[in-house]
This record gives sequence, structure tokens and C-alpha cells, in this order.
Amino acid sequence: MSGQIKYQWRITKYNPDYRDENGYYTLKEEWTCPSEIGKIIDGKEFTLEEYLDIEAKYIDTLIAFIIESGLNTLRILQLSEQKISTEDRSSVLYETEFDELILEEDKIVTLNDIVIISKMILRNFVHCQLYLKDRFFAHFGWDYYMYIGSSEKSLSAITIATERGLFVEEIDSSPYYFLEEDTTRLVQWSKKENELGMNEGDEELLEFPLEELRLIFNLSSQHPVVGNIKIKIEYKDFFQRYLNHKMDFDKYEYFFWGGY
Repeated sequence: MSGQIKYQWRITKYNPDYRDENGYYTLKEEWTCPSEIGKIIDGKEFTLEEYLDIEAKYIDTLIAFIIESGLNTLRILQLSEQKISTEDRSSVLYETEFDELILEEDKIVTLNDIVIISKMILRNFVHCQLYLKDRFFAHFGWDYYMYIGSSEKSLSAITIATERGLFVEEIDSSPYYFLEEDTTRLVQWSKKENELGMNEGDEELLEFPLEELRLIFNLSSQHPVVGNIKIKIEYKDFFQRYLNHKMDFDKYEYFFWGGY
């Protein structure tokens, strides 16, 4: 994803003074996931109230970075399937607005939407990234790590984060950020009767028109054409032109994959 993302930060509740030479946090036992609510962490119960307080600090910080970057909307990138189960709805972390907000790949979302989406991601109800090409991204990683990239220095947002007790570390690159020249794009296939969906094979796409892929998948010119997308049979002729594998939709399901 090429562009003018000049600054990148890792933002967490973990004090970097207590990382070892390999970057591991060593100060004390810490909760790393909201599923640990109710457990004894470092000698005391990790409460819902404590979780919600930290979550709000992360989301307030993200919104501050977005606003200081001069933005009021972002797009959704690499969206996982939005499927909230009956069990999910019985969780103390579930909110009815999670079902009310319909998420789609490449959809433009407002600041209010981003607050809801961030809750869903941090609470493990859905996964996606938020971005605006060449201007901004927000990535949520394992163990309650948040990564932000911007074209702006965002000094006020950094202050807001630190005042809320979070730690902002400038980094070279988010582990989820990659440039167009680093991107690989494949066609993958699996047998239809394979319930596990394990890949039978894959082949890299080379020298193909990226803009045509955007049209096929109904993506905007902003979208970097990464992620995992099912290939419909009506686009067989397009993909077959760039593959040695002979496509057989009676036998296989086909997926496009793009990433690093």
C-alpha cells in the first residue's frame, strides 16, 4: 500500500520501559484480551469496569488521531465475516448496535461508526483494518496492541493518549503495513466437498491489470486489492488468462488472496 504515510506508532497500555531486548513486556502479569474479564490477574480480579475504562482510552486515542489527520471518515479493509452468534449476544460485551451496523469491505464509515467498529474489533466480534489511502490507517493486533499510521505528526493526539495513561511509541512500521511492491496476489482453490476448506493449490497472479480487479470485486480506486475474496464463475475467463492451472468450477471453489 504505497503512499505518504510518514509516521507510524504502536499504542498500548504497556510501559515500554519494561520491555526486554526482544521487545517482550516483563513488568508483571497483564490481561491481554477481554475474554479474561473475571479472572485473577496479578493477584486481583480483572473487572468489566476496568476493561471498559481501558477500551475507551484506546478508542478516544484513535478518534483523536483521525481528527488531527484532518479526516472524518475512513474505509474498511480486510473485513472478516460479520457473524455474531447467539452465544456472542449473551456476552456482557455485546451491544445491540453491533448487529445494527452493517459492515462491508471498502465501505466508508463515519467517526460514530468507527467507535462501534473499534469496540467490535477490540472485543473480538469482528476483525478489519481502517484506512484512507496515502493518509491514514489503524490496525488492531494481538494482545491489545493498536497501530496507527498517518501523514501528519499528530502531536496533540499523542498528548491525549499519554494523558489517558497509554504509551505511544514511534515505530518504523506496523506489522500489518506493507507497500504495493511487497504485495503478493494469488488465486487459491479447494475441493468443494472439503468441509475444512483446505487449499488444494494456488498460483500467483502476474502482470494483470489491477484496476480491472477492482472493477470485478466492486472496489474503489482507494482499495489496495488485498485480502481474501471469493471468485465467482462469471469471472473465470479473466482469471484464466493469467493462470496455468485450468480452472474447474464444478470441482473447485476459487478465492483471490492478496497480502504480504
